[in-house]
Amino acid sequence: MLASKKYFSVLEFHRLFELGFFGEDERVELIRGEIIKMAAKGTRHVVCCTRLNKCLSSLLTGQAILRCQDPISLSPDSEPEPDFAIAKLKDDEYLSGHPTPEDIILVIEIADSTLTYDQKVKIPLYAESGIKYYWIFNLLDNQLETYSQPYQKAVDKFDYRQKIVYLPNQMVNLPELTNLILDLSQIF
Repeated sequence: MLASKKYFSVLEFHRLFELGFFGEDERVELIRGEIIKMAAKGTRHVVCCTRLNKCLSSLLTGQAILRCQDPISLSPDSEPEPDFAIAKLKDDEYLSGHPTPEDIILVIEIADSTLTYDQKVKIPLYAESGIKYYWIFNLLDNQLETYSQPYQKAVDKFDYRQKIVYLPNQMVNLPELTNLILDLSQIF
């Protein structure tokens, strides 16, 4: 007899946390009903995250809310924890609930060992959810990949129409935020 996989809803996933099913330091996220253990972060990932946090925090003051490795609510069965999510300002700073696609300006992942996963699993997930802008700091190729214009290319297949690659010595505008420019030489 074949065993079937158990798929979880976001509510069931939250209940597992409440029941102490996961260790305090265990990093997991819910992707299309599956509980995914998040990869350990290497030195380059941590340094890139620290630098990006520092730069984005100073740029976004009063403009948007920066969330670092916190959940975003995409659907009843998906609650990823991207490295960064830039969300619209909200009085309660999302105390009433995690940001949803309507709240999110930009999702950012930092990728080395997770590059294939971030490209093959996260791109369709974010595009299907209507996330307008998705960036991957690709540490393997030392470049920023920016994705925009989500669309449905076939039944149950989603992608982004536009991909632009930026090199470590370039500047990039933060989408939907007036005159906010990120100097990539401060990140890579």
